[in-house]
Amino acid sequence: MEKMPMTEAGFNKLDAELRNLKMVERPAVITAIAEAREHGDLSENAEYHAAREKQSFIEGRINELESVIGRAEVIKVANLSGSIKFGATVTIVDEDTDEEKTYQIVGEHEADIEAGKLNMKSPIARALIGKEEGDSVEVNTPGGVRSYEVLTIKYV
Repeated sequence: MEKMPMTEAGFNKLDAELRNLKMVERPAVITAIAEAREHGDLSENAEYHAAREKQSFIEGRINELESVIGRAEVIKVANLSGSIKFGATVTIVDEDTDEEKTYQIVGEHEADIEAGKLNMKSPIARALIGKEEGDSVEVNTPGGVRSYEVLTIKYV
């Protein structure tokens, strides 16, 4: 079974979601199924079918989260330093447009591009790993090759 690197924050977020599903959502849907059963004919009971569908989703998500958490290798990012590696928060500038972007390189289950969390397997992250401040990297993107300069590297 392959270990999955993950930041402490990412691990804690998934663990909190798992606890919520097990302690809040699962009991609530069980209660909803029981109440829907009391309404009689299950074949035409929309509440029952909706509750069963929600239960199926919850159980599937619980299984997925348990698998991810079981394989997680939590990396203490604050203990790292040096060139860009997993957990680094990197500020880069597009050499053509001078647009600055800041990303943290994280595991695939905590990646969220809108929040600046970049999947370590993405083309940009793969190009950045091993680089130092001041280095330039070229990244093949769907829109063509982009050049970026590394401005800062932080491990927070």
